[in-house]
Amino acid sequence: MEESVALVPATRLMEGAGVVVHRTIGTPALRNLDPFLMLDHFNSTRPGDYIAGFPDHPHRGFSTLTYLIEGHMLHRDSLGHEGDLVTGGAQWMKAARGVIHSEMPQQTEGRMSGFQLWVNLPAREKLSDPDYREILPGQMALVALPEGEARLIAGSWPTPGQEAHGPALDPHTGLVCADIRLNPGSVLEIPQRLLDGRSAFAFLVSGGAGISGADLAPETLAVLATGNSTALSRRLVAGTEGARIFFASATPLREPVAAYGPFVMNTKAEIEQAIDDYRSGRLTR
Repeated sequence: MEESVALVPATRLMEGAGVVVHRTIGTPALRNLDPFLMLDHFNSTRPGDYIAGFPDHPHRGFSTLTYLIEGHMLHRDSLGHEGDLVTGGAQWMKAARGVIHSEMPQQTEGRMSGFQLWVNLPAREKLSDPDYREILPGQMALVALPEGEARLIAGSWPTPGQEAHGPALDPHTGLVCADIRLNPGSVLEIPQRLLDGRSAFAFLVSGGAGISGADLAPETLAVLATGNSTALSRRLVAGTEGARIFFASATPLREPVAAYGPFVMNTKAEIEQAIDDYRSGRLTR
């Protein structure tokens, strides 16, 4: 069975020290798509839209996946990690009990393009030890599809006779995240295993695409599944120029969400504790 998808247009915001982002998950139109808390797309050739970057700022209670389609950015954090994020690279950061980090552009011209996805952590993991992994472009798993290619950033993509695995791993939600390129006019049916009992979305990066009968406009997210035990089938139909699509799927946590800026916990009291810990210098201890 296949029915139309929910489409969520992005909201243009300024984040960090003045970076222009287009947010779909984490807006009044879509507060969250359990376990996804936020999705920001940044894409500009105007240095003024990105050059100020994201100076030191805190996180607690979730993980972040940053994927750079084009550009150059440097990551530093309170754990002593330093990552050089380049075109085609990614970083997976489990903030857990607390991380203070910065993400600063290493270019003064050209295009800066990519995504940042926030993925919730279960209550039992929110105050666990933080972790970080830098993912180089050559570490991505490439999955050859009859319809094109999937570049796996996280999780596994089921294909006949093989099971490709991306370098990032989230054991709590089984996150699957891929940069999918479709040939002109091709039709890709999303594997049902990535839809049933899971939340899933697709975001058009370039080209043109239809999803289950709906045209996907620029800066618009298509909700493909919302955690139902049996999800509707979903097909991605590429336009005459082909399509590039950012896709993600994960199992919902089905836990209460209390959020305030860079802190995501389960209760208001835990948020107040996070704010107090940050102000008193205890966040990362």
